Amino acid sequence: MDSAARGDRRNRELADALYLAVVSVDYRLAPEYPWPAAPDDCEAVALWLVEEADARFGTSRLAIGGSSAGATLALATLLRLGDKGAVGRFTGAALQFGTYDLSARTPAGRRITDEYFIQAYVGHVEDRTVPDISPIYGDLRGLPPTLLIVGSADVLLEDNLALAGRLSAAGNDVELRIYPESPHGFTGHPTAMARTALSGVDSWLRDRITQS
Repeated sequence: MDSAARGDRRNRELADALYLAVVSVDYRLAPEYPWPAAPDDCEAVALWLVEEADARFGTSRLAIGGSSAGATLALATLLRLGDKGAVGRFTGAALQFGTYDLSARTPAGRRITDEYFIQAYVGHVEDRTVPDISPIYGDLRGLPPTLLIVGSADVLLEDNLALAGRLSAAGNDVELRIYPESPHGFTGHPTAMARTALSGVDSWLRDRITQS
């Protein structure tokens, strides 16, 4: 739903706070453009950044992130880049309350199996355990340090818990932060909890980006 422009305020705040360039992907949306249109768009931008960031923005250090569907696509993008040997350019991934199992084969996945957005996005796909759709089933080895943000009242809490376990088992540096009594999308609300969570994301990204 909506467009990349909805994130302009947060992206401007992030750019000003960390002195970095923020590139936001206005990826194509379902049902007009179902999978794999969105991850194709995200991969194209990520590969462009891998090639052009140094010349365009004066740095080759990259981080990736997103909220909800954006978090899902960010992780799917990293898996695609891993297949191309380009994931090492990313120093961190900040993922907020993503959906990592769209297959309905796990308890977490079954909680959202009837949601309209899943049918719109991958209703035409028989096997939704494809990592490009459900990243939790992918080869998660060799990914950059990952921060997972989710609220305790989010329907996707179990999904994020499962991903944290899979990332850790694959040998990655992963940090899971669960915010009490917070629903899905809580960082987009004008609350003290949201400000605390976003400030934490800023600090975490700063540490990843400035590490030598």
